[in-house]
Amino acid sequence: MKHSLVLRCAGRPVGRYAYRNDLDRRLSPRPYLHPVTTLAGTPVTELAPADHPHHLGAGVAVPDVAGHNFWGGRTFVRGRGPVDLGNHGVQRHRDFKLHDPDGFVEELTWTVAEDAAGEVLLRERRTVAATELDATAWALDFTFSLTNVTGGEVSFGSPATNGRPGAGYGGFFWRAPKESAPPHVFTAAAEGEAAVHGARADWLALAGDGWTLVFAGATARTRHDPWFVRVAEYPGVGSSLASEDRLATAPGDTVVRRVVTVVADGALKRDEATALVRRAVTV
Repeated sequence: MKHSLVLRCAGRPVGRYAYRNDLDRRLSPRPYLHPVTTLAGTPVTELAPADHPHHLGAGVAVPDVAGHNFWGGRTFVRGRGPVDLGNHGVQRHRDFKLHDPDGFVEELTWTVAEDAAGEVLLRERRTVAATELDATAWALDFTFSLTNVTGGEVSFGSPATNGRPGAGYGGFFWRAPKESAPPHVFTAAAEGEAAVHGARADWLALAGDGWTLVFAGATARTRHDPWFVRVAEYPGVGSSLASEDRLATAPGDTVVRRVVTVVADGALKRDEATALVRRAVTV
């Protein structure tokens, strides 16, 4: 892929980051990580699946930024439901401030239109790093900082804030592969989609066929955001910026979130997930 880079951990390729692409505007074009793999090479992301073509591996996507769709697909409108409004925004790669085999620091803009004259709502600094934890697990450290560069307030919303209960998605999001059986999802205190969706937990694990992902909020503010979880309909996990109420930012304000994801071979138990998260967040 021409505009992409390979992310390596302990000398092995564990991910590919596509930072420029020619995606259809209805998908809300944006950089993404895919494929991401375990150290043994098992893929743990999905790209543009038939059930949700706008799900693009692992990255950042928000369905409502000042009324613009940076998630892809239709926009949920109160009283009308999902509607194709043609209001899709674009995340544009601008520059790499740092680029090493095991990570990078990137600058992006979030614009309201695909043409070069589109208004810039946000400037983002994205930091991604891969770290080996042991022979069967590594950690993806993902931080994004979104700064309001307009002259007025910019707020973040979700279908939930626009009238669809339980659909508070938007922020860091990971689409996992769909397998013959739904993955097992659990936290330190609960398990199952109904118990963990919308909950606040230091970490949340998603275990599929031969792999486990453990997502952890790596700052107090990130841990305050509830988890968005789907396993029955499709396997996906996100950290929600606006699960119940809109998140408003004044001109010049910055929203910062950091999620560390443990990528492991095999099915982890709770104590194993806890131990790996502790190592990953402190490395």
